[in-house]
Amino acid sequence: METPHRFCTFYLGEYLFGLTLIQVQEVLRPQPMTKVPLASPMLAGLINLRGQIVTAIDLRKLLLLGERPDNKPAMNIIIKSDDGLVSLLVDEIGDVLELEHGGHERPPETLQGRVRDCIQGVYQLPNQLLLVLNCAQITGSQAVT
Repeated sequence: METPHRFCTFYLGEYLFGLTLIQVQEVLRPQPMTKVPLASPMLAGLINLRGQIVTAIDLRKLLLLGERPDNKPAMNIIIKSDDGLVSLLVDEIGDVLELEHGGHERPPETLQGRVRDCIQGVYQLPNQLLLVLNCAQITGSQAVT
């Protein structure tokens, strides 16, 4: 019997997203951030994580979901990538979900461009969809340039 997939979930606006739990190192409250001059708008800046400099990617901008409301500071999901740690800025942290392996579908054909590449699968939950992100696409150099 296969073990279920475990996902760290989070919200960007009304949308529920997930990352494979094994890719997530930790979740942090809003952190002080240093802006990077002339960087892509998706690159929110750099944070200092216990002495290690970590790149912060604004998922709202990467996924073309508009600006975060000014009164809502971004939470940080620290993930492990091939190039080290990366912080993904999200609106709100959700729960850890366990879902069956075969229960997901491919991203809808109506999604185009970068957004389609970043979503690796969709799970139908009782009240909403869970959009599972592809960490390699998000943290790859082509995603933030």
